[in-house]
Amino acid sequence: MVALPLLDAMIPALAKASSNQRTRLICIEESHGLPGCNEWGAEQYLYAPSTEGSNYELVPANPLKSLEPWRDHFTIISNTDARMAEAYAPSEVGGDHFRSSAVFLTQSHPKQTQGSDLFVGTSIDQIHADRFGREMLMPSIQLCIEPNDKGGGCDYNYSCAYTDSISWKSPTEPLPAIRNPRTAFDMLFGDGGSTEERAARRKTQSSILDWVGSEVTKINQKLGAADQRRIDQYLTNVREIERRIQIVEKSNEDNNPNELPGAPAGVPNSYSQHIRLLFDLQLLAFQSDMTRTISLKTGRDASNRTFPESESSRAFHPASHHGGKEKGVLEFNKICQYRVSQLAYFMKQLEETNDGDSSLLDQSIVLWGSPMGDANLHNHRRCPLVLFGGANGKHKGGKHLKAKDGTPMANAMLTVLNWLGHEKDTFGDSTGELSI
Repeated sequence: MVALPLLDAMIPALAKASSNQRTRLICIEESHGLPGCNEWGAEQYLYAPSTEGSNYELVPANPLKSLEPWRDHFTIISNTDARMAEAYAPSEVGGDHFRSSAVFLTQSHPKQTQGSDLFVGTSIDQIHADRFGREMLMPSIQLCIEPNDKGGGCDYNYSCAYTDSISWKSPTEPLPAIRNPRTAFDMLFGDGGSTEERAARRKTQSSILDWVGSEVTKINQKLGAADQRRIDQYLTNVREIERRIQIVEKSNEDNNPNELPGAPAGVPNSYSQHIRLLFDLQLLAFQSDMTRTISLKTGRDASNRTFPESESSRAFHPASHHGGKEKGVLEFNKICQYRVSQLAYFMKQLEETNDGDSSLLDQSIVLWGSPMGDANLHNHRRCPLVLFGGANGKHKGGKHLKAKDGTPMANAMLTVLNWLGHEKDTFGDSTGELSI
C-alpha cells in the first residue's frame, strides 16, 4: 500500500496535534569536523564568521556559503565542545575516530569495549521518537551513506557499533542505519513480506504505483481539485524516486563491479546522487507522516573515500590530516564545501514542500554538526553545529551565536529538546540550556 500526504479532506476527521507532536526532527552528522575549526582555518573564517549576531558575513570559501539563500532559516553555533568524545583513560588515547559518532547525538562517553557490553547514552533523536513517535508507523528512521556492517571490534578496543551508529535507543542499544535507497523505499512503499517477494514484484510490475492505480482513481472521484493535484504531485514524486533507484540498480548491475566495492546495487557511485535520494525519501516519509524523526550519517570516520565532484583527488581521511598548513587546509576545505553544499538541495525541498498550511522547513528542526572540531588534531573542542528550520515557531534563524569558552554542545541540544516539548533539565554533559 502507499501512504498519502495530508489532504484537505482529511483535516475535519483528524484530531489537531500539538506543534510539539508535529515538529519533525532531522539529525545529520558530518564526520571529521570542518577546516574552519583548525587554528589557521578559523583565522580565515572557514566556519565561524568574524562577527556575532545577524550582521555576519560568510566568506566565499566558507562551506556554509552555499546555504546563504536560507540564511534566515539557520543559526550558526560556534565554540561548543563535544568533550565526551575525548580520551578519559590512557587506553583510549588515539581512538577518537572510533567513539566520536556514538557521542554526537548522545553527548555521552562510550564505554571502551569490543564485546556486547556497550554503554554510551540515549540519543536526542530517540528521546524524541520515544515520546512523540510511538503512534507513528515508524517511530524513527536511520539512514547512512557509507558501510556500517563491519560488526565486532574496531580499532583501539572499541566496538564497531560505536563507529557505525549515531542513534541509540538506550545506552546499550544502537540502531542500525539504512544505506541502500532501495531498502528505504521498500520500507516506505514496498509490497511483500520478504526480500524475495519484493524482488519478484519488481520483476513483474514496473512500479509500486501499478498496484494502486484503481484505488487512486476511486479516491480522486471524492476529492476536490486541490487535493487531486496534491495526490498527483505526491505520486509523481514517488514514481520519480523509484525510477531513479531503478536506473542506479541497472547501471550498477551492468557495470559490475561498481565503483564502491561491496555496495548494494541501489547505492549510486555518486555521493550527490546518493544523498539526494536519501533526502527525497525523507521528504516522502514526512509527507506521508510515517515518521517525524530521522537521523542521517553522511560518512564514516577514517573513511578513505574520494569525492571527484569536489575537484579534490585527496581521500577524505588523509585530507583531514592537513598538518595545519594553508595548502592542506584549503584542499580539505574543497571536500567539505562540496559535502556541505548538498544540504542546499534538502533545504530547497523542505521549503517547497507544504504539509497543511506551512512548509516542512517551517515545521522541522534540522540539527547538523560534528563531534570533531579540528580533525588534524582529533580535537573535540569548538565543533561545528548549525540549526536549520522553524521548529513550528520555536526557532528564528539568521544569526551567528558564539558560545562562551567551555560550553558543551549538549547545552544546545538540551535547548532543542525543550523546544520539542520534552521539559528536560539535563542532557548528556550539559550544564544548562544555551540561549538561542
